[in-house]
Amino acid sequence: MIEVERLTKRYGGAIAVNDITFTVNDGEIYGLLGPNGSGKSTTLKIIAGIIKPTSGRVIVEGIDVLKDPMAVKRISGYVPETPVLYESLTPTEFFSFVGSVRGIEEDVLEDRVRRLVEAFGIEKYMNQLIGTLSFGTRQKISLISALLHDPKVLILDEAMNGLDPKSARVFRELLMEFKAESKSIIFSTHVLALAELVCDRIGLIHNGKLIAEGTVEELKELAKEESLEDVFLKLTEAKDEVAILVNVLKEAL
Repeated sequence: MIEVERLTKRYGGAIAVNDITFTVNDGEIYGLLGPNGSGKSTTLKIIAGIIKPTSGRVIVEGIDVLKDPMAVKRISGYVPETPVLYESLTPTEFFSFVGSVRGIEEDVLEDRVRRLVEAFGIEKYMNQLIGTLSFGTRQKISLISALLHDPKVLILDEAMNGLDPKSARVFRELLMEFKAESKSIIFSTHVLALAELVCDRIGLIHNGKLIAEGTVEELKELAKEESLEDVFLKLTEAKDEVAILVNVLKEAL
């Protein structure tokens, strides 16, 4: 379980996250949606113990992130928006490094690496330097490294960026497996179709504030809209702006 209580993060005079509260239950997939710059990545980094909040608290599996961020990191898998990898290593070397840091037994590590590498189809890249690989392949490596220790909690920031359709499907199936194992999953995405397909609940964040929360159907009812995309645009006050921009483009063509 992830419990976020009155979380605020300030950078100087700017407020990136503004007094937000929500819970991700065991066996639940929670989608954190919002426009660019709305505070999604900051929130996920705080949950993962990467940065400290200005105020509020986050409890992950009973552990206070502010008091013991390393304990949270041990039980969670975090994928940042942009892969952070050792580009001078090969994937084989990198996974071995991750396994040693995580304290994964060698035979267990070999089995998990083999299965995940096959699932994401990166066998032929295993002995190439990570720095020479495409963004999509590096994203797969980032995902695999976050799963190797079989985390209790998954924190995913735009984790589908750069994935091909097959790998995106594998990723969705993995999410459903983790859910079935009663693990907590929170992820941000701009792929609203994915959120509508897999999320049990969605939190919509805008200008650092949590402006709406609920199931897809509850959000549709709240906004009186038929699709999650229209809900998103309406609640973030972008629907009228989109219509104006489309009309301007039509006149220019």
